[in-house]
Amino acid sequence: MKQANLAVIMTCYNRRNTTLACLHALYEQTNYCDVYLTDDGSSDGTAQAIKAEYPEVHILQGNGNLFWVGGMHLAFGRAIRNQYDYYLWLNDDTFLEANAVSRLLQIHQNLIKQGYSDSIVVGSTKDPITGKATYGGAVKSKKWYSNKFEFLKPSSVIQKCDAMYGNCVLIPKTVVAKVGNLDTAFLHTLGDLDYALRARKLGCQIWAAPGYVGTCTKNSIRNSWVDTNLSILERLNKVLQIKAFPLKSWTIFCSRHSGKTWIFYWFLPYIRAIIGYKNLAISSTFSEDINQSNL
Repeated sequence: MKQANLAVIMTCYNRRNTTLACLHALYEQTNYCDVYLTDDGSSDGTAQAIKAEYPEVHILQGNGNLFWVGGMHLAFGRAIRNQYDYYLWLNDDTFLEANAVSRLLQIHQNLIKQGYSDSIVVGSTKDPITGKATYGGAVKSKKWYSNKFEFLKPSSVIQKCDAMYGNCVLIPKTVVAKVGNLDTAFLHTLGDLDYALRARKLGCQIWAAPGYVGTCTKNSIRNSWVDTNLSILERLNKVLQIKAFPLKSWTIFCSRHSGKTWIFYWFLPYIRAIIGYKNLAISSTFSEDINQSNL
């Protein structure tokens, strides 16, 4: 296929070696892309190291308060100005396998031939040690009481999704023209899921690519708001933090995507934090890996 005009969108914070390894894996398979990377106020010399090894990377500086959504929004917005054919969201702890980018691009070209040009293609990742699936596409739970999105394990064929985790996502310009940028009403979590749901409301499709595109370690629930080893007050404090369900962002998400009964779903993560994950029968909106976009 003809080489696509591609922008890779990234954000990072204080994990220099990880970010450099991610860029190395990316450039090993393609030099036909422009990388837009937000360094959100790293103090470990990340930006300087990238400039030294990959001077072609467009580095945007954050103030340390952008988090995942803000950092990606800044880089994505800058890239959109230059009107690329494709935009690839890439977490800096996701290490792509050989030909991953070309595979995603080819899948979208195949979707165009089938009449699905306004399609997002999601790449699934696995744990580098256990080989177990970690992130990728997501589907809405079929349980009547749940507004939960569950990870869709990749198969040997392309699969339609309801939403996605933002670790490795290919978005064509036709989708960007409809949906635009990430919404900064969200800070760290929820932004990728919100983007997917807004895209679907506008008639776009979301597909999980066959197999895996790379590796990414799953975030631990230890010391998080679902860690039942913590006290109730500790869990409540953590569930309200930026990397979980801050009140304003969570209210916007539920009222936007959970229908007329959204207030019911709004309460669930806070109830879950109080009762404890193991003791709660009703699912909240997401599983224990809600911090999937952690930097």
